[in-house]
Amino acid sequence: MRNAARRTARAALQKGPVPSAFSLLPSRSRLLGMSIESPHGLPDLETLIACPSCDALHVERDVPVGETARCVRCDTVLEAPRATAMTRIIMLALAALILMVAAIFFPFLELEAAGRVQRASLLDTVTAFSRGLTAPLTFAMAALIVVLPSVRFIALIYVLGPMAFGHRPAPHAERVFRIADHLRPWAMAEVFIVGVAVALVKVAGLAHIFIGPAFWAFVALVIVTVLKDNFMSRLTLWKTLERRRAS
Repeated sequence: MRNAARRTARAALQKGPVPSAFSLLPSRSRLLGMSIESPHGLPDLETLIACPSCDALHVERDVPVGETARCVRCDTVLEAPRATAMTRIIMLALAALILMVAAIFFPFLELEAAGRVQRASLLDTVTAFSRGLTAPLTFAMAALIVVLPSVRFIALIYVLGPMAFGHRPAPHAERVFRIADHLRPWAMAEVFIVGVAVALVKVAGLAHIFIGPAFWAFVALVIVTVLKDNFMSRLTLWKTLERRRAS
């Protein structure tokens, strides 16, 4: 991510003037500013990071634990180091994996209409399109709502686990973390649960609906995933990986 931020910074410098401040907001909302100009009058690309939201350039510096660095243009959080951040992320990822297993193997929904009862699990939902021209949808659904989220959880545990116990990063940890970061937009468990909720509203008048434990496990999974993604500072993790690898 740091390399991507620097590439963005390089591209922005080629376009013209850039913002020249770094916002550091601790708990007391203290604001500090820093110029990005080097002694030769040109910015040093190795010391610049770009905001992932608006591409504003900022000087890279160490942010004390407990403080938050924000973009001066759009207020996006750039870094937010916390003392127990890695442990919390690992616990959330483990909880998400357990919830995923429960969502797969427990009953998801039960419909009763005209005396007939139809039960469905998450696997039944995935394989509902396994025949005919819609067969590719089975692979797409399995990947987007089961495989990719699970891969991201496992990847985060692999990357952060050794460092949480004070050890050096695992082999190829940077590559694994980069893959997990790239998979984030494609893991659509939350989109699936929103679609299920909309479908339940439309079907409620046609049949009696009984929500199974897997449904609530999947809802909890989505909540845990959102909390994990919001809690995780990617730039901070990249800096920690590089620092632990060099030590």
